Amino acid sequence: MADNILFLLGWLGELIFASWLLSDGAEHLAERWGGRFVGRTLLSIATTLPEIGIVVAAAKDGSYGTAIGSALGSNLFMMTFGLAIMLIIATTRLSKAPQKFVGVKEFGLDKIFLVITAVVGAMLFIDGYDITDGIIFTSLFAVYLAFAFREMKKEKKTVPLEKDLHAEAQAKPKKHFARSMILFIAGTIGIFVGAEPFVHALEGVSVDLGVSVVVLAVVVSPIAGEMPEKISMILLARKGANGASIAVANVLGSKILNNTLLLSVAVFAAMSYRGLTTKIPNTPLLENQMILVTVITIVALIPMFKNKLGLKSGVMLLVLYAAGIGMQFVLPTL
Repeated sequence: MADNILFLLGWLGELIFASWLLSDGAEHLAERWGGRFVGRTLLSIATTLPEIGIVVAAAKDGSYGTAIGSALGSNLFMMTFGLAIMLIIATTRLSKAPQKFVGVKEFGLDKIFLVITAVVGAMLFIDGYDITDGIIFTSLFAVYLAFAFREMKKEKKTVPLEKDLHAEAQAKPKKHFARSMILFIAGTIGIFVGAEPFVHALEGVSVDLGVSVVVLAVVVSPIAGEMPEKISMILLARKGANGASIAVANVLGSKILNNTLLLSVAVFAAMSYRGLTTKIPNTPLLENQMILVTVITIVALIPMFKNKLGLKSGVMLLVLYAAGIGMQFVLPTL
């Protein structure tokens, strides 16, 4: 057991380090190419790469519980704990420019789309995921990108941060851009190198402890998979109101990606290794996890529809995360 735990911790550390490289590179690339749109797209895709690596590695081995559990754990972790930490930083002296509230009025599209994709993902899972579901998830992802691009064009002239970041980035030397690109590529390679042995280690520890690999995937995988997003959020939240706004865009965008792109990757990765007729089956534990995470996602979004998030919202999200983790001890017994 000790060897498997050490093996798991070792590859977890490798993924965290690779995620840090990815985060640092992605943040500077985002500064060069713009703000809010990049938070929704480039930065969201970049910070979702660790989960993609884990999902592909799990699907390759037929470990569908790990693949889906990793995606669910990511949403549970960042929609509660991740947002809570961001709010605590943005609204206290931990920020360089503390504010009473973080405005989220401009993210109406993201809030509605996140609810829709969460509910659709849960409903489609009733009979498992197959090629049709993979196409639906890919289509939803494409629609979201199209809407985000349209909003970016409207906002481009009215968002000061975007102009400031773009001008600042253009003034930086080419060496800075090259360094960012090298870090981004190195982090990406490190993630895909470490993903498969991490999944194997996760399965070994689950056997040793007698705990479902789905539960471990929901709890442990986000620690590695969400590390770049967590680092990015902390850095952005410390920059003040505009930075916190991009952090919110990053969280909502990446969770929508989890409900669309990540699930489609799981389906098509399973098909590429096991054949076109491959189906990711539903199980009682996965179904309960899907329901739990969908409910928690919707509850976490409720304060956002008031268009302001403060310190109290952050505390509430921490309590919600604790409740979600507590349910991990209950779900396997149902």
